Amino acid sequence: MNKPNAYQQLSQHFQQLAKLSHLNAITSWDQATMMPDGGNQARAEALAELAVIIHEKSTQPQLEEWLEQAKSQNLTSVQQASLREMERSWRNSTALPADLVKAKSLATARCEHAWREQRKANNWQAFQVNLQAVMQLAIEEAQIRADKSGLSRYDAMLDLYEPGMQMQRLDLVFGELQTWLPQLIQEVVDKQASWPKLKQYGNFPSEQQKQLGLAVMQKLQFDFKHGRLDVSAHPFCGGVPSDVRITTRYEEEDFTRSLMGIVHETGHARYEQNLPLDLVDLPVGQARSMGIHESQSLFFEMQLGRSQAFVEQLHPLVKQHLTQAKNMPLSELQQHYLSVKPGYIRVDADELTYPAHIMLRYQLERDLINQEIKVADIPELWDQKMQQYLGLSTKGNDKNGCMQDVHWPAGLIGYFPSYSLGAMYAAQFHAALVKAKPDTPDAVAKGDYSGVFAWLKQHIWSQASLYETDELVERATGESLNPAYFQQHLRSRYL
Repeated sequence: MNKPNAYQQLSQHFQQLAKLSHLNAITSWDQATMMPDGGNQARAEALAELAVIIHEKSTQPQLEEWLEQAKSQNLTSVQQASLREMERSWRNSTALPADLVKAKSLATARCEHAWREQRKANNWQAFQVNLQAVMQLAIEEAQIRADKSGLSRYDAMLDLYEPGMQMQRLDLVFGELQTWLPQLIQEVVDKQASWPKLKQYGNFPSEQQKQLGLAVMQKLQFDFKHGRLDVSAHPFCGGVPSDVRITTRYEEEDFTRSLMGIVHETGHARYEQNLPLDLVDLPVGQARSMGIHESQSLFFEMQLGRSQAFVEQLHPLVKQHLTQAKNMPLSELQQHYLSVKPGYIRVDADELTYPAHIMLRYQLERDLINQEIKVADIPELWDQKMQQYLGLSTKGNDKNGCMQDVHWPAGLIGYFPSYSLGAMYAAQFHAALVKAKPDTPDAVAKGDYSGVFAWLKQHIWSQASLYETDELVERATGESLNPAYFQQHLRSRYL
């Protein structure tokens, strides 16, 4: 029997890593949804042990040798793309020294744990001490990754979530957004000022909301043989492509929040469920980037889920499943989905004001990593930008200002831009779809989504990480990222 060559050895190695990651994903999902509180300590220790095994396996010395040898092999184009993604994964895993990984893990655990109480107490002074420690380590990490990749510090962190995207380009994208978004928000708020006040319909029991959510997932062709819906404190999509777990949280006074959460996570799930099965255990068979993943959830939530056609089809389902809403007129449901109101909290923001929240966070974390501002400056700068973008002041209200997100306490620097890039990609994909299939709006109006999903499967889902992000977007739409589609989408929907 022939000894496997370097590429085959790499493939076997990454397939083994995928099996370990599978276990990690399902046990983490269980920890967030089903596990009794008393199991937390033992589960945390088991997951930490698994993380050590995965890290050791991801950084084994022979991987570098195999990667070098595989480059001189005669590989197919798919294998070349696979080798590129294996090398990216290996480079990210081996970039940091073990002592920094440990220090970061301790600092983020301490900061995140304390943040839960400090946020409630609006205690910036105490939070600042822990955040300072996390940011100092993030700057160290960024410098090491920059030295090894030849990128700038912030670009090296951005590359972990959005490979190929750089600060210079983001500055242009967000700079352009800044020129028209605050004005557009104001125009829409003025236009909606005359809308009638929404009626309160009383409580919507969680079980009824769940049945409505399942009906909507079915409409969006979620594959229940390979996934399920559960409840967690914060909605997420986890698991693995053959077993996708999505969660929501139910608020009995407002069913639209949990329902939009379900539609959003279903977009993530359909992407995962339609990745190419023959490549799914290799890095090349996984989702392209956080921005592309977010584009799929936002395509479902914003392009489809808030469209007039979708809300019209949702209306009878709402009346069927929710006892309290059986007399709700269609106009009120539409108003729920199109209301624009600047607010303090990012996760509660509407489609139009959401990018302002991301722009603010991007500009602050970029300047923190580039050491142009200090952690102590955050509350004041946050307040200035909130006033500039949304006309709201957060002075003295840090719990609803700079302390509201878990990303910085958790050390996730470079993650925020993915959310707005996802919204821009989603608008561009939708425009390309309608251009290629002009009858799409008519089909969707009749409740037929098959053409939409076929296009997404052909151009995005089945392509996984075979192409770099720009090439994937160009192949799907004929051009690289163009934020003009996002502006057109918002103007036509809200004005």
